Amino acid sequence: MIGEHSSKQYDNELEAIRSKVLLMGGIVETQFLDAMTCFRIGNAERADRVIREDDAVNQLEVSLDDACSHLIVRRQPTANDLRTIMATIKVITDLERIGDEAAKIARTAKSLHSRGSAVVNHYEMVRGIANSASDLLHDALDAFARNDGKQALQLIAQDAIIDHEFRSIMRNLITFMMEDPRTISAALDTLWVAKAIERIGDHAKNIAEYVIYVVEGRDIRHLRTPEAAVPDALPE
Repeated sequence: MIGEHSSKQYDNELEAIRSKVLLMGGIVETQFLDAMTCFRIGNAERADRVIREDDAVNQLEVSLDDACSHLIVRRQPTANDLRTIMATIKVITDLERIGDEAAKIARTAKSLHSRGSAVVNHYEMVRGIANSASDLLHDALDAFARNDGKQALQLIAQDAIIDHEFRSIMRNLITFMMEDPRTISAALDTLWVAKAIERIGDHAKNIAEYVIYVVEGRDIRHLRTPEAAVPDALPE
């Protein structure tokens, strides 16, 4: 009875941590969407709110890391339980970094619109990659919530598409800057935003990889060709 009670208490504590991680995920998802809205319309007040929310995300990271550390010390988990906690700590770190990237986008949006000299259709340039990264983040969090390794595996290939979109944006912006020096300032701002979005895609992919690690016990990080549906050819 004592062992059963202890196990149930451990499960409750772990579930409480997972719930807070998903809360953190919801916050950074909103941060990202709001940051992109700021980039589109130049709302300085909303941009400031996105930047302030980064403090809340940072505090969640600290408190969740502490909760995970205490759980390890008190319960001394092994095997899959230990993998779950270690992967959760890594997910927390990636979520915090997504919040950082969203704050960068908000700051760039404020700077770009305050100058009022954008001669590049900056938002349309990154709209596609932003939608791709947003979908990847949402689906990765969904896979984490449901411990769905199959869904997580299918998400890995999406990051390659985001990387391809970023390279295409970079080439287009370089062309604009070479053809018309007046576009350089706005083009550089747009490039920084595109890079931040690409990094958000990387962090979302990491979350999917951690789900696979928990469910299957496989660490597929840094593998060149994980068993995922990697597209044979990417669109030009």
